[in-house]
Amino acid sequence: MVMSTAQSLSRRRILQAACSFAAFPALPAIAASGPASTDVTRRLARYMVAARDRPLPPDVLLACKHRILDTFGAMVSGSRMRPGMMALNYVRGLGGAEQASVIGADLRTSAVNAALANAMCAHADETDDFEPVTKVHPGSSAVPAALAVAEMHARSGEEFVRAVALGYDLSCRLLLALGPDLVRGTHRSAEGTGSTFGALGAAASLARLDQTQMAFAMSYAAQQVSGLWSWVKDEDHIEKAFDFAGMGARNGVMAVSMVETGMTGVADILDGTHNLFIALSTNPNPEAMVQDLGSRFYVTESAIKTFSVGYPNQSPLDAFLTLRKQYGLTPDNVRHILVKLPTDAIGIVDKSAMADVNCQHLMALALVKGAVSFADSHDQSLMQDPTILQQRAKIELVGDKDLMDPAAPRGGIVEITLTDGKKLDHFTKYPPGTKENPLSTEAVNAKVHDLMAPVLGAGKAQALIERINALEMLDDMRKLRPLITA
Repeated sequence: MVMSTAQSLSRRRILQAACSFAAFPALPAIAASGPASTDVTRRLARYMVAARDRPLPPDVLLACKHRILDTFGAMVSGSRMRPGMMALNYVRGLGGAEQASVIGADLRTSAVNAALANAMCAHADETDDFEPVTKVHPGSSAVPAALAVAEMHARSGEEFVRAVALGYDLSCRLLLALGPDLVRGTHRSAEGTGSTFGALGAAASLARLDQTQMAFAMSYAAQQVSGLWSWVKDEDHIEKAFDFAGMGARNGVMAVSMVETGMTGVADILDGTHNLFIALSTNPNPEAMVQDLGSRFYVTESAIKTFSVGYPNQSPLDAFLTLRKQYGLTPDNVRHILVKLPTDAIGIVDKSAMADVNCQHLMALALVKGAVSFADSHDQSLMQDPTILQQRAKIELVGDKDLMDPAAPRGGIVEITLTDGKKLDHFTKYPPGTKENPLSTEAVNAKVHDLMAPVLGAGKAQALIERINALEMLDDMRKLRPLITA
């Protein structure tokens, strides 16, 4: 049946009115309401509206502040990396209303532009957090998007924290609903796919959209979900920073800002005809978007890196440095190093052109210097250093299907043969910073201070850390501006 324009508009108004008057008093009831795999858009939109005014459990609040602080550290340090500096130059040329700040700079620009630049800074130096199951990097898109909209609307720290937690949920849940391996199996970037919805969740919460607007914003975000696996060929880490973070942050904030101006959209993008899941997955699980909402928070499940390098390298570096400390390993007494990683990690870190992603290079660096500092891991010239290259010849990298463990998806084994023939080995199942092996507040503070002090100065870095550790007490996120801008 063909519907007239008048009938269509009348139907739209009825649907919008029904959505606007729907009550949502209790978060845990979300997943149970409605038939399985239907009405996902409405149920998720209801949760998004309610979540912004509901306090987080204490452990979730603490975990969220840790990840916010970790991402601020990444943004600040990344503002002096090439991808961050190029993003700043790009958005400076765009102009725009002075709605939000660009980290480490003297620039205020539109919320969309600020989100793009700050997110590229956040993934510029490979120190941002990572969710091991989906392989998405939720903080580097959700936090910059939240910061831009919070500044634009003068939101509080409490609102900011809740928005970021929601962003993590949407980022990770979208990948679980699509199937991370199915996404990558079609040559698409799961990281780019998840980042748009992470930014959307955070931005929509702080814009205080109503239920109908939430659904429309999801639709505008879904239209922008993109990203190709071709990022692995990026030699300069610039397109990678855009794909993993900048693109998603921009997309999410743009989707929300378009709806804020009154733009309408499709109200059932997650379950109607031609919906997001059937478009992007051969075996989707839409219920994953709403299952356990309000009781399971993915912000508690992401891993904070201890090394500013590609995440598959965290376990082997931890394993090697553990053995080095225990046995006094040096280039002179090590003949061969065998690194075993999950098979899906090999295509990312095997002989990568990027110094902070290349496993063989980083292991050789650790062997020569006894550590992997921020400066050394990002020094591209060391990729051609004769001493490093000599030790790199000792490193062998293989994929091990037995490490494809859903419960520990980024473990690593290091087996070392000494010059006297003795063999050593260590298995790091959960590297430091994972939910199974979490970092303390003091450890997160120390990591972030080391990242930010060279850019902000020790005093401002410490003041910013203290503010974020008590972020739920901050009445206006704009008060962070003097601490994060040049």
